[in-house]
Parts: sequence; structure tokens; C-alpha cells
Amino acid sequence: MGLNYYHIKKNILRARKLVIKSTSVAGSGHPGGSFSMAEILGCLFYKHLKFDPSNPSWENRDRLVLSKGHASPGLFSNMAVAGYFPESELDTLRKFGSRLQGHPDLKCPGVEFCGGSLGTGLSYSIGVALAAKIDNKDHHVYTIIGDGESDEGQIWEAAMTASKYKLDNLTAFLDRNFIQQDSYTEQVMPLDEELVGDDISEMWKDASRWKTGDKWRSFGWNVLEIDGHRIEQISAAIEKANTTKGVPTIIICRTIKGNAVEHMEDNPQWHGKAPDLDIVPLINLELDSQFMIAPSIIAGDMTNLANEVKRCINGRADYIHLDVMDGQFVPAKTFDHNKIKELRSITPIPFDSHLMISEPVKHVRDYAEAGSDIITVHAEVCDESSFGEIHDLLKQHQVSVGLAINPETDLPEWSYKFLPTLDQLIVMSVVPGKSGQKYIPETHKKMSSLSPILKEHNFIGYVEADGGVTLENVGSCFEDGARAFVGGSSMIGQNNVREAIREFRHEILRARRKVLLEKAHQLGGSDLVNKWIGLHVVGKKKEKITKIAKETGLI
Repeated sequence: MGLNYYHIKKNILRARKLVIKSTSVAGSGHPGGSFSMAEILGCLFYKHLKFDPSNPSWENRDRLVLSKGHASPGLFSNMAVAGYFPESELDTLRKFGSRLQGHPDLKCPGVEFCGGSLGTGLSYSIGVALAAKIDNKDHHVYTIIGDGESDEGQIWEAAMTASKYKLDNLTAFLDRNFIQQDSYTEQVMPLDEELVGDDISEMWKDASRWKTGDKWRSFGWNVLEIDGHRIEQISAAIEKANTTKGVPTIIICRTIKGNAVEHMEDNPQWHGKAPDLDIVPLINLELDSQFMIAPSIIAGDMTNLANEVKRCINGRADYIHLDVMDGQFVPAKTFDHNKIKELRSITPIPFDSHLMISEPVKHVRDYAEAGSDIITVHAEVCDESSFGEIHDLLKQHQVSVGLAINPETDLPEWSYKFLPTLDQLIVMSVVPGKSGQKYIPETHKKMSSLSPILKEHNFIGYVEADGGVTLENVGSCFEDGARAFVGGSSMIGQNNVREAIREFRHEILRARRKVLLEKAHQLGGSDLVNKWIGLHVVGKKKEKITKIAKETGLI
């Protein structure tokens, strides 16, 4: 089975928007801590957790305990997306008589633990896990704890107890976002090293300063340390934890408080603060504007693709683009599913297999079983019937489904019925199968003209720009509506892939900031523009966004 990458990603986005809506309506709540654990909850709810919303007390369900209970908006939003109750009920968050309190409450079906005082959730989870062992039950207990509550002595008493009783049916996640209620964790009670100043990127990026894992190892736990916003790393860690016997596992997730909303990120102010209603449309637009970068490895050394994959890993690519060419649909020939299977063991980073082949319906199963996480086929070699067969097979294998159109091809009408469940649409900006081409300028107009069609037919997937994408045009591609960007010679063709990807991120981020400023001006003139800018207080963001606003005449 595949990672179910886009399915997880789209539900995480949906849940994040519900967090913003519910906390803004309530006028209070904790969006920052809800967003730092968003990907953790997404991987659990939409990939690994055994549960039944129609039967919340199902005996064989896995148990999910939110020890950092103030982040209940994140839990409730995912429960709504998963079907426990209508999304509209989130409008009652933190209201008298509501099932959705400021902390999780057992009056809400599906909630396993009343999260009041911090530091108690792990002890409770140990009781549940130990009871399951005694009763010979095979369900798993997953517990999310905060780094702020790890100041509590009870956390460490619980850690010793879980190790003593060899609770391998217990997996804890430490949401390591470095911020607690009053300040940065490393300035209050360091779990790693003491932080001098406010630049917590020092702690996040410098592995030599990470001491938390050593503490948990000394208490007898199996410790896994990951990027807590990488879906594939979280999923792989859960799989490892579930197969580890004789000891409990803790997955230390390096996260960012308020992740996905720039002014909330790494900002202690957003530990427990709701966004104003006039800001909500801008936040939703920003959430819709999350982007991904995928290097195309065929632009590298075709005789050593394993090394090109490793360069993508080092470059921190969001996923890896695999151009499969058969020499029939396109003149060139690259590799097939056997090579993908060979490369798959190198990394859990999602593989985006772009099949430029004839009769893909005959071969798509091979690419799914080889380890592709996203598979895109071309509209030119499909019709409604064959694409329907491909679509259903990939969904059954938990592989994300993509459709590609060449520069001279319009989106076929038969595809409209698939748009609500389509995960990715590739709009080719070069003629496929020929190297060294420049971006076809007419693609800008084509991509923009697709937006109303996609909106009309409820497309909630990602538009991918593929072919001739460079630092000079990537900002325009973003403004056209692309949210995933494939780079060949402009990324893999560079000596320093990480630096190339970093430069692409900077250019796309600049374009996104410009779009958000224009939207702010449209909604509320210069007053809302200045209010939006004023929210960005961490680092040099305010200075950079102000510069864009002045350059575009918005202030």
C-alpha cells in the first residue's frame, strides 16, 4: 500500500482551516499548538489509527490520548473530518453546554481522556496500555505530549513505569516545538540545551544540541527522532514503533508552533490566542497556498540515480519527481517500475511517478506496487473508461492520483467527473520527452484559465508546474495557481541542490506574500494591509513583507 500522501495532506489542510474557524468564532483557543501537531494527527487519523466514528466505543479501536489538552481544537477538527460529528459543531467550541470544551472531555464521543492538568496523559495511557496487555488485547495506545508539560515530574515517573512493564503497545509523540505558555522551553526549563536569545532555529536545526532523546533512552524507551511536519517520516516512524517489541516507543517530532501560518510560526503569542475574524480569510488563503518542490532526477546523472535521490534528500525536497518515458508516447526512454522499486528503499520521501507512457492502464499497477506514492498519467493516452480504472486502482492502493496535459492539450471534459477526487493536475510547460527546453510562455494564460474550471468542479488537489521552471518564472507560476513545482536542470542540474531548492522557496514565498498583501488590500484597504504586516513580528519577516507592500504600492 502507498503512503496515501495527498489524502493525508488534504485532510490536514481541512482540519487546519477548521481550527482557524472554530477558534476565531470562539474568540479564544490554541491554534499554535494545534498546528504544530497537525501532521502527527493527520498520519494517525488517515493512515494508522484503527477507529469507527459510528461506534466510538468499539472495543478493538486504538486509543488516542491528547495529553497536551489545550490543543483540543486540533483534535476536535480531525475528529470532525474523520466523521465523529458534523464540522458545523465546531462553531460551539468553548461554549457552555458544548461537547467541545477548551480541553478534551469524555462527553464528546471518541475522546479517550479528559485533558485537564498537563503532565497526566502519559500516566493515564500507561494504565490503558497495561490493561490491554493483561486482557490480551491487541489495540495500540498513541499519546501526544507537549514539551512544556515535560517539565512535570509525573511525565518522568510515567516514563519509568512504561519501561518497567515493557509496554510495546504504547507509542508517545513529543510535540517538540520549543514554545510553552510563558516563553521558549529552553529559556524556562531546557530539555535540550539552554537557549540564549530568541532564535529558536538554532535549536531546531542544530542536531548537536538535541539532548531530549538521550533522556528518554536513559529511561528505557525506544527513541525515534524526526521532522514532525514530514508526513512520510511520521508514517515510517509509526510503522517502526508498531513493530518494536519489549519497550515503549517515543517519537520526538521537531515541529514549529503555528506551522503553515507565517505570523504564527515560532511566535509565543500564538500559544493561546485566537485570530481576529477579519484576518481569517487571509489565513485561509495562506493555508491554501502551501507549496511543494520536487526535483526531477533525470536531469542528473542517469547512470547513478541512487545518488541523485540522495542529493534530493540532502536538498530537503518535498518529494521526488520520477519521469518515466517509454520511447513511444515520447521520443526518449528513461526507466520503468523496476528502477523505482530499486530506489524505493533509499528514502521514505514520496515518489511522484510521472508516466509518459502509452496505454498506462496496462502498467499502472506495477508502478503502484513498486512504491510510487503519486502516479500521474497523461490525458492524451486515456479516455473516461481507462482513466476511471486507473483512478480506482490507485485509490484502492492508497496511491495519490494525477492527470497530466501537454502544452497543446486542453483539459478534456471527460476528466471533470474525476476532479473532486483527483489529487494532482500537471500542466506541462514544455513538450515532454525533450530536454533543455524553455518554459512555454502561453502556459501562464492556460494555467490561469483552468482555475475557474477547477473551482467549478470542486478540485481540491494540487496543480503542478512541470517543465522549464526556473527562479525567474516560478513566482509567476505560483500566481497562476501552481502549488507544486518540478525542477530539472534548475535544481538537480545545480552543484548544490539544497541551495537551489532554498532559492526556489524564497522566490515562491515572496510571490505568496505578494498575493496575500493584494488580498488584504482588496478586503480592507491599507488598514488591513498594515494590520496583516504588523502580525509578523518574528525575525525579519515584517521588514521583508513591508518592502513588498511598498514596491507594489499597497502602502
